[in-house]
Amino acid sequence: MVPFDLDPGLFALLIAAAIFAGWVDAVVGGGGLIQLPVLLVAFPTAPTALMLGTNKMASVFGTATSAIAYSRKIKLEHRLLWPTVGLALLGSGAGALAALAVSSEALKPIIIAILLAVLVLVVAKPQLGLEPKPELHTRWRAAAVMVVCGLVIAFYDGMIGPGTGIFLAVAFTTILGMDFLAAAAHTKVVNVTTNLGALVVFAAQDNVWWLLGAVMGLGAMLGAWFGAHTAMSKGSKFVRIVLVVVVLGLLARLSWDVWTR
Repeated sequence: MVPFDLDPGLFALLIAAAIFAGWVDAVVGGGGLIQLPVLLVAFPTAPTALMLGTNKMASVFGTATSAIAYSRKIKLEHRLLWPTVGLALLGSGAGALAALAVSSEALKPIIIAILLAVLVLVVAKPQLGLEPKPELHTRWRAAAVMVVCGLVIAFYDGMIGPGTGIFLAVAFTTILGMDFLAAAAHTKVVNVTTNLGALVVFAAQDNVWWLLGAVMGLGAMLGAWFGAHTAMSKGSKFVRIVLVVVVLGLLARLSWDVWTR
């Protein structure tokens, strides 16, 4: 794919957006809320698929960095995680294929409704995610998490993306009773896979701007490293606050898109 003109000022803005997106994504998810819109605004005439692929490349760098940072401090449940990762690779790839044929505009009202439900859930249950609830960690609930995160949410990430980390984190906390920090650690590993699965499909279609994606990826890595360490030092209460703020921001943006189209 032939790249578009990129002046120094715009280049700096994109790197700054990637750093901030990496930080937000590492703390609670939703970095695509920042990174993807900036790409679309910066290159309004570029094919949407090219911007989606470039966003996925940068996101792989960021989510991989935060996954490594979390895994060094928080114990991962590998028997739960790796089957979910395997399904997520397939789910996100299928979603990326669907992105080439399905309009994301038609899905935005549905996403808004889901985000509103997430917001109500988090606000109505102030103790959600603050302390682990091991009594919820049953075999059937673990299987449900594998399907919900590995197929449903992964498919969404491949097709559209923004808010994926939030949906994954809420799934791990509400279904399995993890606290927000443990959920974040597992979320990042799954999110690396969903980004990678989608990236492979976009790359096969020549829909990745490799140089820009790599440079933004370095910015995302920096932001993700600081974000993961901020979350771990501040604890689950801080993650909860950021979660509410990011959900509100994502709701505002999607609602604006729907009402002004």
